[in-house]
Amino acid sequence: MKRKQRTEILINGSPEIAAALAGDIKNRYEVHVIEEPNHGLVMVKVRETAQQSLFYLGEVLVTECKVQIEGAMGVGIIKGDEPERAYHLAVIDATYEARLKETEEWAGILQTEHERIAAERAAIHAQVLRTKVDFETMDTD
Repeated sequence: MKRKQRTEILINGSPEIAAALAGDIKNRYEVHVIEEPNHGLVMVKVRETAQQSLFYLGEVLVTECKVQIEGAMGVGIIKGDEPERAYHLAVIDATYEARLKETEEWAGILQTEHERIAAERAAIHAQVLRTKVDFETMDTD
Protein backbone atom coordinates (compact mmCIF):
# COMPACT_ATOMS: atom_id res chain seq x y z
CA MET A 1 0.00 0.00 0.00
CA LYS A 2 1.35 3.40 -0.95
CA ARG A 3 1.93 6.17 1.56
CA LYS A 4 -0.80 8.45 0.16
CA GLN A 5 -3.49 5.76 0.28
CA ARG A 6 -2.42 4.65 3.77
CA THR A 7 -2.55 8.22 5.07
CA GLU A 8 -5.98 8.87 3.52
CA ILE A 9 -7.35 5.76 5.22
CA LEU A 10 -5.91 6.79 8.60
CA ILE A 11 -7.24 10.35 8.29
CA ASN A 12 -10.71 9.48 6.98
CA GLY A 13 -11.12 6.35 9.07
CA SER A 14 -11.71 5.80 12.74
CA PRO A 15 -9.25 7.62 15.03
CA GLU A 16 -9.12 4.51 17.21
CA ILE A 17 -7.34 2.55 14.48
CA ALA A 18 -4.48 5.06 14.22
CA ALA A 19 -4.28 5.22 18.03
CA ALA A 20 -4.13 1.42 18.32
CA LEU A 21 -1.47 1.03 15.63
CA ALA A 22 0.68 3.82 17.10
CA GLY A 23 0.18 2.46 20.63
CA ASP A 24 1.43 -0.93 19.52
CA ILE A 25 4.66 0.65 18.25
CA LYS A 26 5.11 2.90 21.31
CA ASN A 27 4.99 -0.20 23.53
CA ARG A 28 7.66 -2.04 21.52
CA TYR A 29 10.07 0.65 20.30
CA GLU A 30 11.60 3.88 21.49
CA VAL A 31 9.92 6.81 19.77
CA HIS A 32 11.94 10.05 19.62
CA VAL A 33 9.81 13.14 19.11
CA ILE A 34 11.74 15.42 16.74
CA GLU A 35 9.02 18.08 16.53
CA GLU A 36 6.16 18.21 19.02
CA PRO A 37 2.69 18.52 17.48
CA ASN A 38 2.27 22.17 16.51
CA HIS A 39 0.01 24.30 14.37
CA GLY A 40 0.73 25.71 10.97
CA LEU A 41 -1.02 27.18 7.96
CA VAL A 42 -1.03 25.61 4.51
CA MET A 43 -2.05 27.37 1.31
CA VAL A 44 -4.91 25.64 -0.53
CA LYS A 45 -4.33 25.48 -4.28
CA VAL A 46 -7.39 25.21 -6.57
CA ARG A 47 -7.76 24.85 -10.34
CA GLU A 48 -10.27 27.24 -11.90
CA THR A 49 -12.35 25.19 -14.32
CA ALA A 50 -13.04 27.68 -17.13
CA GLN A 51 -9.46 28.67 -17.95
CA GLN A 52 -7.72 25.79 -16.13
CA SER A 53 -5.55 28.21 -14.18
CA LEU A 54 -4.30 27.60 -10.64
CA PHE A 55 -4.83 30.02 -7.79
CA TYR A 56 -4.61 29.97 -4.00
CA LEU A 57 -8.01 29.87 -2.36
CA GLY A 58 -6.72 30.65 1.12
CA GLU A 59 -5.07 29.03 4.12
CA VAL A 60 -6.10 26.07 6.24
CA LEU A 61 -5.01 25.27 9.79
CA VAL A 62 -3.03 22.03 10.15
CA THR A 63 -1.34 20.20 13.00
CA GLU A 64 2.00 18.60 12.21
CA CYS A 65 4.40 16.35 14.10
CA LYS A 66 7.73 14.61 13.38
CA VAL A 67 9.10 11.52 15.11
CA GLN A 68 11.97 9.10 14.65
CA ILE A 69 11.90 5.33 15.18
CA GLU A 70 14.92 3.10 14.60
CA GLY A 71 16.59 5.93 12.68
CA ALA A 72 13.64 6.46 10.31
CA MET A 73 11.77 9.78 10.22
CA GLY A 74 7.98 9.94 10.22
CA VAL A 75 5.75 12.93 9.54
CA GLY A 76 2.11 13.39 10.50
CA ILE A 77 0.04 16.28 9.17
CA ILE A 78 -3.71 16.61 9.63
CA LYS A 79 -6.22 19.39 9.00
CA GLY A 80 -7.45 21.18 12.10
CA ASP A 81 -6.38 21.12 15.74
CA GLU A 82 -5.65 17.43 16.35
CA PRO A 83 -2.23 17.07 18.02
CA GLU A 84 -2.80 13.49 19.16
CA ARG A 85 -3.78 12.27 15.68
CA ALA A 86 -0.84 14.09 14.11
CA TYR A 87 1.45 12.25 16.54
CA HIS A 88 -0.17 8.89 15.73
CA LEU A 89 0.19 9.53 12.00
CA ALA A 90 3.87 10.40 12.47
CA VAL A 91 4.51 7.21 14.47
CA ILE A 92 2.81 5.07 11.82
CA ASP A 93 4.69 6.83 9.01
CA ALA A 94 8.03 6.28 10.78
CA THR A 95 7.14 2.61 11.30
CA TYR A 96 6.64 2.16 7.56
CA GLU A 97 9.80 4.14 6.77
CA ALA A 98 11.78 1.89 9.15
CA ARG A 99 10.23 -1.19 7.48
CA LEU A 100 9.34 -2.75 10.83
CA LYS A 101 7.70 -6.19 10.83
CA GLU A 102 4.48 -4.86 12.39
CA THR A 103 3.52 -3.19 9.11
CA GLU A 104 2.83 -6.58 7.53
CA GLU A 105 0.04 -7.21 10.04
CA TRP A 106 -1.46 -3.77 9.40
CA ALA A 107 -2.24 -4.37 5.72
CA GLY A 108 -5.41 -6.30 6.54
CA ILE A 109 -6.55 -3.74 9.12
CA LEU A 110 -6.06 -0.86 6.70
CA GLN A 111 -7.76 -2.73 3.84
CA THR A 112 -10.80 -3.47 6.02
CA GLU A 113 -11.02 0.19 7.04
CA HIS A 114 -10.66 1.26 3.39
CA GLU A 115 -13.62 -0.94 2.46
CA ARG A 116 -15.69 0.46 5.35
CA ILE A 117 -14.95 4.05 4.26
CA ALA A 118 -15.85 3.20 0.64
CA ALA A 119 -19.15 1.63 1.73
CA GLU A 120 -19.97 4.65 3.89
CA ARG A 121 -19.25 7.03 1.01
CA ALA A 122 -21.35 4.92 -1.37
CA ALA A 123 -24.28 5.07 1.06
CA ILE A 124 -24.01 8.86 1.31
CA HIS A 125 -23.74 9.11 -2.48
CA ALA A 126 -26.88 6.97 -2.87
CA GLN A 127 -28.75 9.26 -0.47
CA VAL A 128 -27.73 12.31 -2.48
CA LEU A 129 -28.73 10.68 -5.78
CA ARG A 130 -32.26 10.07 -4.44
CA THR A 131 -32.74 13.84 -4.28
CA LYS A 132 -31.37 14.47 -7.78
CA VAL A 133 -33.79 16.08 -10.19
CA ASP A 134 -34.05 14.75 -13.74
CA PHE A 135 -34.71 17.88 -15.78
CA GLU A 136 -35.48 15.92 -18.95
CA THR A 137 -38.66 14.54 -17.38
CA MET A 138 -39.72 18.09 -16.54
CA ASP A 139 -39.96 19.08 -20.21
CA THR A 140 -43.48 19.78 -21.39
CA ASP A 141 -44.33 19.29 -25.02
